[in-house]
Amino acid sequence: MIHFEWHIPVTTAENSIISLLTDHGLKTNASLSINEIKSAIQKGALWLTRGNKTERIRKIKKPLNAKDKLHFYYDSKVLSQQPTPAILVSDQQDYSIWYKPYGMLCQGSKWSDHCTISRWVESHLEPQRPAFIVHRLDRAASGLIIIAHNKKANKAFSQLFEQRNLDKRYHVIVHGQLNPSYLANGQQVTTPIDGKPALSIFYQKEYDEKSDLSLQEVKIATGRKHQIRKHAASIDLPVVGDRFHGDKSKNYQGIDLQLCAISLSFDCPLTQQRQEFLLPESLRPALSNIAAKISASKCETK
Repeated sequence: MIHFEWHIPVTTAENSIISLLTDHGLKTNASLSINEIKSAIQKGALWLTRGNKTERIRKIKKPLNAKDKLHFYYDSKVLSQQPTPAILVSDQQDYSIWYKPYGMLCQGSKWSDHCTISRWVESHLEPQRPAFIVHRLDRAASGLIIIAHNKKANKAFSQLFEQRNLDKRYHVIVHGQLNPSYLANGQQVTTPIDGKPALSIFYQKEYDEKSDLSLQEVKIATGRKHQIRKHAASIDLPVVGDRFHGDKSKNYQGIDLQLCAISLSFDCPLTQQRQEFLLPESLRPALSNIAAKISASKCETK
């Protein structure tokens, strides 16, 4: 694994990005080929400081100024990662709705951003548009996510989420089932998270007695970090595949976190029209599939 970072002052406007990086590599005995440098830049490894502003850049022919500074962050393990493709659900021009798969990030790091949903959208949506993250899903979660394509839409949808003027529903597969007294109207969980109020409502959709697994639909009125996972664990319904808040004795090889955002409903802040987006059934967690995988995993360990 190759891991290093370079911070290179620009002394003259005659310098080019490629020449500065290749020369610095030779001087430090950490030289890379031009193709390796270009690939890393496209994946988000290069930053430019100009005055008080530092930003990620991808254009290798970008003109430089004296007193600029280049920052090149190279991690071969990070750069070799390949994102699972995101899927376009609906293109509304000013914004779009996507399915974010398990493992895809919402936010990049200084080392790269090629495995983020925003970069995927910028690279694959036609016609090409900027991508602004309006809200986030955990790396381990999957499901519907809104991407804004201009500053106006980004501001409008950010306010929509801040004011909680939308209905968000999730499907989770958990160990156990709801207490029978909650099956008719669901169970509200109001345990504070990180000292802040939080509300989740669990509705049982299916139960598999043999595996003691159930499919829960969860409506949240707040968006605290790991809210559903923490609330599920607090009522003894740990989410399958939850390696942080779940039952560590019940983690099975090859089974990802079973938490998926399956619907978004809101009055569009741009058009005032009611919008409802549903994730196709084929992309939602399937109780029968997970029960079968867990059963097979138990058999393999015997």
